[in-house]
Amino acid sequence: MSENLIPTERIEDVDISNEMQDSFLEYAYSVIYSRALPDARDGLKPVQRRILYQMTDMGLRPDKGHVKSARVVGEVMGKLHPHGDSSIYDALVRLAQDFTLRVPMIDGHGNFGSLDDGPAAARYTEARLAGPAMAMTDNLDEDVVDLVPNYDNQLKQPEVLPSAIPNLLVNGASGIAVGMATNMAPHNLVEVVQGARHLLMNPSATVEELMEFIPGPDLPGGGTIVGLDGVKDAYRTGRGAFRTRAKVRVEALTPRKSGLIVTELPYLVGPERVIEKIKDGVDAKKLSGITDVVDLTDRKNGLRLVISIKTGFNPEAVLEQLYRYTPLEDSFSINNVALVGGQPQTLGLRELLQVFVDHRISVITRRSQFRLARRKERLHLVEGMLLAILDIDEVIQLIRTSDDTDAARKRLMEVFDLSHIQAEYILELRLRRLTKFSRVELEAERDSLLAQIAELEAILGSKQRIREVVAAELDAVADEFGTPRRTLLTGAAPARVSSAQAKKANLELADTPCTVLLSTTGRVLKIEHDPESGAPTGPKSSRRVKHDAVLSTIETTSRSEIGAVTSLGRIVRFTPVDLPAVPAASVQFAAGVALSDYLGILEKGERVLLLAPLSATVDGEDILVALGTKQGTVKRVSLADLPAKPELEIIGLKDGDSVVGASITTDTDELVFVTTDAQLLHYPSAAVRPQGRPASGMAGIKLSAEASVLYFTAVAREIFETAMVATVADSSTTLPGTAIGSGKVSLFSEFPAKGRATGGVRAQRFLKGEDELTAAWVGDGEPRALGVDGGPRELPLDLAKRDASGQFLDGEVASIGESVATALDAGQPEANDDTAETSD
Repeated sequence: MSENLIPTERIEDVDISNEMQDSFLEYAYSVIYSRALPDARDGLKPVQRRILYQMTDMGLRPDKGHVKSARVVGEVMGKLHPHGDSSIYDALVRLAQDFTLRVPMIDGHGNFGSLDDGPAAARYTEARLAGPAMAMTDNLDEDVVDLVPNYDNQLKQPEVLPSAIPNLLVNGASGIAVGMATNMAPHNLVEVVQGARHLLMNPSATVEELMEFIPGPDLPGGGTIVGLDGVKDAYRTGRGAFRTRAKVRVEALTPRKSGLIVTELPYLVGPERVIEKIKDGVDAKKLSGITDVVDLTDRKNGLRLVISIKTGFNPEAVLEQLYRYTPLEDSFSINNVALVGGQPQTLGLRELLQVFVDHRISVITRRSQFRLARRKERLHLVEGMLLAILDIDEVIQLIRTSDDTDAARKRLMEVFDLSHIQAEYILELRLRRLTKFSRVELEAERDSLLAQIAELEAILGSKQRIREVVAAELDAVADEFGTPRRTLLTGAAPARVSSAQAKKANLELADTPCTVLLSTTGRVLKIEHDPESGAPTGPKSSRRVKHDAVLSTIETTSRSEIGAVTSLGRIVRFTPVDLPAVPAASVQFAAGVALSDYLGILEKGERVLLLAPLSATVDGEDILVALGTKQGTVKRVSLADLPAKPELEIIGLKDGDSVVGASITTDTDELVFVTTDAQLLHYPSAAVRPQGRPASGMAGIKLSAEASVLYFTAVAREIFETAMVATVADSSTTLPGTAIGSGKVSLFSEFPAKGRATGGVRAQRFLKGEDELTAAWVGDGEPRALGVDGGPRELPLDLAKRDASGQFLDGEVASIGESVATALDAGQPEANDDTAETSD
């Protein structure tokens, strides 16, 4: 063989350490930038972004049919993401799981897995885009983001999606890169939009201000976050941790047996995992008092895990054991690492919102520039068309006498002073566009284009206008895709007992005396009693703060059952054991929770009006609750011997009626009605005989046409001389929040008593423009008024005559209640049944 055919060898000496370092850096950069970490602008990893973009390109809109997931995976892998079908399908499945994402981006059809099981294969499932995904990809054809080549330089793909949804905060993210990882919790879309809008309009907003709008994560499965210190750390620094608890209630399974009903679990914890841990704990004798665990979860009723408790065991104590030894209480570590400008950064709440806001400003600016250019191009053609239609005969003659197209174009440009584009457009004109109607259409289109161009130029000429457009589109997204908060936030720290204390705590959970307060804004908290005196002490400061107007008070113990009487005429059982406890000397309702969230079973619009003891007596007599309805009905009903049900009706309401007030009464009290047309009626409670639970009550007050009952309560005999009446008047035609109204405070003793079912006496004279009462209150001590936001409002200091007109207020009043000091001093009758006794 000739030496010429022998290939020459080329050997280069390289430093092995340098080669390894360079290769590892390239690999690490590839993993960080192209696989594991999300972009802070749209909150998506590259594979997720490519899936949504390719499905948009395939036309898989929400109004179209589903297609096989395998087809989507094949399109994405062949055109944009050549890294294997399993990674693509895994990402597609996650985008469709409503228990993983707070706002799913893909509408899946078939088995897309559960918290305990994986999904079916891609050949069995089908998918299409969900509504929120359209908001993520909207306007892609308007040059709003840069397009980059795909892996083989044959196609284009977006570098980032326009993302009208703040996806990174709303859906969170998780991923492990090289030397770093990200783990972000989901949030509520409406809250994040409110925070983004606030930062948009107030660029110097602090983290504390933003937390007024975004108080904490909102997990897809609900549950309760206990302790917000770790959340606050994460919002400030990008790193932190918090603990989540399952939402559990005690329910009577049989007349002699109770159980724990789990309706919500911590994030990404499945019922099978909980059952397995419970069984392991029972076998290891770490858990006691549990007889059985049954999973009754179904699609209709959602999660329902029933834990049966042995007779003689305290359910709350068993629950504390479960929190300690099972995933019913779990932790979540926040590590907000995302790509900003191609570089991984650890971001706090403000930085995350700022990146998104800046991205949306860029998208809106580029979109406006694109639309302005297109409108100007179209206006140019329309103006040329109008010139041609005005002298259409001459245009036709000119074209017919031209030798060829180039000559016709040149003569049109010279004769009619047209541009090259206009002349070309006229040459392609169809004869049907030469009608008179077409000319009218063109003139209307010209006027519309001029208006649109002026609007777009105004937007591009003002940074404030651009911010307003961004804010308006964020509001639209929140209105369309926003849902109520699912996760309950409590400021109380999770209860953690030591191993030495665990056995003792199994059966003897402390049942300490406490006072539960409910504000007029629906927030509830538990007041710790003074360990020495055994009673709550009033707050040291009378400074007015948010939500500081008490609607109802009850003295009880932490494990006693109490009833929440609602506006739908129901009484809902619950125990205050998990309510956040605060010292009485520093009562802050901001530390409490919304009672509707705590109960978790109230219907939309249903409000709690009274906290009452159950199956109890006062001085040997049954407790009677008086109810007043919007249509003027009154009823007194006993709470003794109620069935052991979590909720039951205590009044039969007519269609359109609702309960406006409830109060515990004795025969010596006075029942008080206040109506929207400023009439106040009171008469002895003894005039209303007690009735059974199904009864619908009797006539309480005679109402005039179009009037309704605004407020109802009972006033005890011992406070007749000191009780106050506070009322606020306004116009019924004024939009809420746009008028302040007038208010007054009078002595209750100035109002004469009348008979039941009569019309009462005037409580306030209307000023010019006023025609109804919007708020009222009757009680002891100084009344506390609150605005729609829960902030304090000032009522007139001077007492007025009963039928006098009011004085203008410093702000709109939404509700009135008594002060915390008065509530703690007076309280409600204390329950004397066995469940209210304090443990030794």
